[in-house]
Amino acid sequence: MTKIVFYKSGGIYYGFREIGHSGYEDAGRDIVCAAISAMTMLIINTVEVSIGSDVEYKIDDETTDIEVICKGALPKYETNKSKNYAISALMQGYFLQLNDMLEDYYDYLEVEEKERDI
Repeated sequence: MTKIVFYKSGGIYYGFREIGHSGYEDAGRDIVCAAISAMTMLIINTVEVSIGSDVEYKIDDETTDIEVICKGALPKYETNKSKNYAISALMQGYFLQLNDMLEDYYDYLEVEEKERDI
């Protein structure tokens, strides 16, 4: 099962951590892992390139667990309100999309939110 914990500060989404493999199918055929990987890279590339904000991410080479932190979503790290909104909205959209996936893949995916200041 893949567990994804979304981080919020003051109700603002700014990051997440993905832990484990879904186990839906063998490596290379696992549509749940493929969807999560694609959405994760979309988040990273959109924040870095399209929005022009820094993304901190760590990938554990052994487990492939990943943590993504986008401080630009938070007003105390980024003064541009448009960037704050865009980054947080992108994170929230990912959270909502994963919750939609739970309807069909609840045995392979767990999603939660955690209030955590940085």
